[in-house]
Amino acid sequence: MTWLRALLAAGLSVLMPGAGHALVRDWLRAVGFAGLFLAASAILLPIDQVAALGPITSSGDLSKYATVMTEETGQMTQFFLSFIALFAAIDATFRALGFPPGGTDDDGATCPHCGKEIDEELEFCHWCTTRLDPDPETADDGPVRP
Repeated sequence: MTWLRALLAAGLSVLMPGAGHALVRDWLRAVGFAGLFLAASAILLPIDQVAALGPITSSGDLSKYATVMTEETGQMTQFFLSFIALFAAIDATFRALGFPPGGTDDDGATCPHCGKEIDEELEFCHWCTTRLDPDPETADDGPVRP
């Protein structure tokens, strides 16, 4: 299920950067990648030619937009927008697989199932609800009954 979610996040990010992060519920990164892509599109794309085409009402209109995107933009613009989409897809994939954004932290206990940091006092992981086995060295067996 995790791999399927990661592939879906990557595919959505290729279509629209930030959509894969929204699937993973990483809202700040979703807004960041979507904002970066839309800002770069507004700056780099030939808006006057796109605006002259009007609203999209059929699949034929969509092909006109694709023609403007491929023929009327330079290679550097296409590379830059593709780079943003590819970077967003890679980042969304790693986030969906559960990798932390800053690398690994060895400070606290982690869940053996999902790998995320957990509260050592709880008997379950609050991220994936996996039941945790108590540590035999620190476990208190309670009062001894005869």
